[in-house]
Amino acid sequence: MTSTTRASGCCSTPPAARPPDPHWRTSMDLTNQNLKALATAYKANFAQGFASLGDAGSLFEQICIVVPSTTAVEVYPWLKSLPKIREWIGDRVIHSLEGAEFSIKNRKFELTEGVDRDAMEDDTYGLYSPVYTEMGRSSREHPNELAVEVLQANPICYDKQNLFDSDHPVLDAKGKETSVSNDMGGAGPAWYVMDLSRAIKPLVFQKRRDYNFRALTDLNDSEVFLKDKFLFGIDARVNVGPGLWQLIVRSKQTFNAENYAAARRRLQTLTGDYGRPLALRHTHTMVPGSMEGAALKVLNNPLASGGETNEWAGTSKLILNPWLATA
Repeated sequence: MTSTTRASGCCSTPPAARPPDPHWRTSMDLTNQNLKALATAYKANFAQGFASLGDAGSLFEQICIVVPSTTAVEVYPWLKSLPKIREWIGDRVIHSLEGAEFSIKNRKFELTEGVDRDAMEDDTYGLYSPVYTEMGRSSREHPNELAVEVLQANPICYDKQNLFDSDHPVLDAKGKETSVSNDMGGAGPAWYVMDLSRAIKPLVFQKRRDYNFRALTDLNDSEVFLKDKFLFGIDARVNVGPGLWQLIVRSKQTFNAENYAAARRRLQTLTGDYGRPLALRHTHTMVPGSMEGAALKVLNNPLASGGETNEWAGTSKLILNPWLATA
């Protein structure tokens, strides 16, 4: 990069009469072009970090339906039961979308880091590159973190009950309201059995403004003038909320074959209104890191602990979620 000399004060000798002072030479001219190039380089670091997680970064997409948002609050007219085709005899039967008062409000998130002007002038700005790489990784992980936050907070969902509850209202075969549970109880770390084969998912990830890298590098900006720092950061407007409780069952019991079978049976036997089968399929089991061994034993081992055939081997795919609480 080019070099520059110290600027003269208002009462000093005119520049033409003063020879260049090599002790005041710097490694980087703080020109708009150079600052723009630096912002581009940091943005590339951000993108590298964002992509570094690979499939692990999209974990949330397995359990969330991703919905673009166009306003501050999105209202979701979730079906009270999953739609099912019927034989067409006589007129069509019109099914109304119900539960329209359920909504998810977008939240704003940010992460900002500053680079000292001196670091740029002294050619040490490269030391900050790993920070922006990690910033990209953090942005990619953030939806995974939000999804687990919702699971553990157990918020109210569209039927006015908690996502995991023993009192979800459903109409039985005679049209009488009855309570249905998707919570197996227990006092340990939570794990989940799910049907992720549907277009609708147990959770909703809504995205108003995607994670975006921004730079503040104008020398005349008040922030730069006052703090002598150039600012680089990300921001987003997103949120996660509960989707269909019928697609997920929670258990806090010990993870073993018996409790796995009970949770799986609960999911697969959930029905819609009037006793209508939902044909739910147990496709995935999600556990925290502390249960990895126990889950692999039930889901992957061809033989049980006594040497007999393990009937549950291969019955669902394992999702190891590092954001889930382990205690």
